[in-house]
Amino acid sequence: MTELIKAGFETLTEAGYPPEIAYFECLNELKLIVDLIYEGGLELMWQRVSNTAEYGGRTRGPVVIGKESRKAMKKLLKDVESGKFAAEWVKEWKSGGKKFKKLREQQAKEKIEVVGKEIRALFEKK
Repeated sequence: MTELIKAGFETLTEAGYPPEIAYFECLNELKLIVDLIYEGGLELMWQRVSNTAEYGGRTRGPVVIGKESRKAMKKLLKDVESGKFAAEWVKEWKSGGKKFKKLREQQAKEKIEVVGKEIRALFEKK
């Protein structure tokens, strides 16, 4: 999910959308959508969003998450089931987590995080 959010944000900002608009479209609205799905499943969500959003989601979603994505998911599941992922994680942790810390540092510097922090500060309750 995080990679989809970041990819959407990057796609919009690279196309010239203001980062604040891209943030709301790709990250902020996600909570609203997830809340609807949690409340009543995918069908309730489709009933509550606009017809345009529903049509776009139903016709364009499978283009983004298609055969290649599903193939990658199956490979990653095999890595989990075989213990390959766990072994990698244990090795990373035992070595001091340098790669893990670097990933966290990189994420904190990404434009979506910087913009998001600014936007969330505007909505903080004083």
